[in-house]
Amino acid sequence: MEVKNCSVVTEFILLGIPHTEGLEMVLFVLFLPFYACTLLGNVSILVAVISSACLHTPMYFFLGNLSVFDMGFSSVTCPKMLLYLMGLSRLISYKHCVSQLFFFHFLGSIECFLYTVMAYDRFTAICYPLQYTVIMNPRICVALAVGTWLLGCIHSSILTSLTFTLPYCGPNEVDHFFCDIPALLPLAYADTSWAQRVSFTNVGLVSLVCFLLIILSYTRITVSILSIRTTEGRRRAFSTCSAHLIAILCAYGPIITVYLQPTPNPMLGTVVQILMNLVGPMLNPLIYTLRNKEVKTALKTILHRARQIPVSKSR
Repeated sequence: MEVKNCSVVTEFILLGIPHTEGLEMVLFVLFLPFYACTLLGNVSILVAVISSACLHTPMYFFLGNLSVFDMGFSSVTCPKMLLYLMGLSRLISYKHCVSQLFFFHFLGSIECFLYTVMAYDRFTAICYPLQYTVIMNPRICVALAVGTWLLGCIHSSILTSLTFTLPYCGPNEVDHFFCDIPALLPLAYADTSWAQRVSFTNVGLVSLVCFLLIILSYTRITVSILSIRTTEGRRRAFSTCSAHLIAILCAYGPIITVYLQPTPNPMLGTVVQILMNLVGPMLNPLIYTLRNKEVKTALKTILHRARQIPVSKSR
């Protein structure tokens, strides 16, 4: 009866980053370049993959997908954060809060699945090089990409429904800079222990299964690389895989820190979330371009063509 008679929350107030009162403009000036670099870097990767015929391979197909998800993942939270750092409203409607939580976990889980698929791609390329083009044919690549979308949608739908089937009719101040499960559940006007356990299990299970599959793939890859007789062959194989491993560590570190802590630390969680939303998506283009000659060559070709266009018109 109390739940039925309570006033249902229609909007939430994002309290933002804790202990940063008076530093909003400083943080805005600091964070805006990170977000801009994220968009610019990932657009560059995507343009390079689409426009260069030599990059029309499974590895770069999945890298292009990763760039799209990185831009989307960062854009779920960063624009709203930058707006209230400028002094605009901290209010977020109930529907927008639901959407923010859904797409945050939707795109975040897709990245986990995509890293697993990319590990499988590297495993196939190195362990079965003669059958690679048959195993990773275009139809299989598209099916794997669509599969990551479907799994991400299922995963995020479970977490979102668990969070928002609870009644919210009391305090509406979210002690975070965006709508996420650990910040919203304390506001629910009900027992949240079941939702906490299921969300913890869901996030933990997805992360653990993906991580174990990646470890298994790279264990087999390492064994195959060590069996290569030439030093140059081993160096090239390790160089191809090292960028992916660095990106995986950058992705899974924050997930473990934020969602799999026995006793969550709000301040630590906020700092890690900022790194995951701003720094992680910006690093992926750098990781994959600085260590990849083919991508760098494709980007140089695109820049060269762009410089030639005005010259040809002037003539």
